[in-house]
Amino acid sequence: MDSVVDAADLRARVSTWRSAGLRVAFVPTMGNLHAGHFSLLTRARAHADRVVASIFVNPTQFGPNEDFARYPRTPERDRNGLAAHGCDLLFAPAIEELYPFGTAASTRVEVAQVSEPLEGAMRPGHFVGVATVVTKLFNLVQPDVAVFGRKDYQQLLVIRRMVVDLRLPIDIVAAPIVREANGLAMSSRNQYLTVGERERAGVIHATLESMCEAVGAGQAVQTIEARAHAQLAAAGLVADYATLRRADDLAEARDLGPVPLVALIAARLGKTRLIDNVACGAPASADS
Repeated sequence: MDSVVDAADLRARVSTWRSAGLRVAFVPTMGNLHAGHFSLLTRARAHADRVVASIFVNPTQFGPNEDFARYPRTPERDRNGLAAHGCDLLFAPAIEELYPFGTAASTRVEVAQVSEPLEGAMRPGHFVGVATVVTKLFNLVQPDVAVFGRKDYQQLLVIRRMVVDLRLPIDIVAAPIVREANGLAMSSRNQYLTVGERERAGVIHATLESMCEAVGAGQAVQTIEARAHAQLAAAGLVADYATLRRADDLAEARDLGPVPLVALIAARLGKTRLIDNVACGAPASADS
């Protein structure tokens, strides 16, 4: 695996591949990689001849009270993991490479509607930062396909909407969530959990599964959401939300009829905030 830190070298390498008629896939990451990230590389390799990955802890998607400074950075371990899982080229730029005028003066990309509820409401400005940095990375790599994990479901929808709206010629592939033995979705933030918290956190996936089962049984959305909050609280988690939303745009699920839904949870366990989701089928009846 080769590694570059500036845009000119990145573009030169990708241009060589394109001249040879090769298809290019891209996996953007913030580093501190785990099995979930490596599954994205495996998925990318199945869709392309060459795979580019980036490691960049993007400052513009962190709020003022969030953990940008302490976000775990493990560059050497990440490089070894990428090389072992089929990455051809690592792009690891400095902040100045992606924000040449500084983050405050950066051009911004905002994706309306789908970015506004849930994480958008809880973390103002987060998705502007995500959409902006992903647009910059897409412009630099110019991939044929890009792979994102389903764990960050709202982010996946934001990226898909942005690609369609900006008419970017990139296929967005969603990779399944990789889970620990108790169902906990793999995340870089899991390392903040104690052993006991890590085990208790399995209740998030169990709650999501029970929400979808209740959807299939035709129970009312309000009842399902209230029970989910109670289930999380009983395990010692504080939920920011435990909700059912329309899968294609995250509109509220009430009175929308038989459309596919997604159950989403964001909850705090100790000092750690965890998110997860499970795709549900359509409600059994229009009033579900």
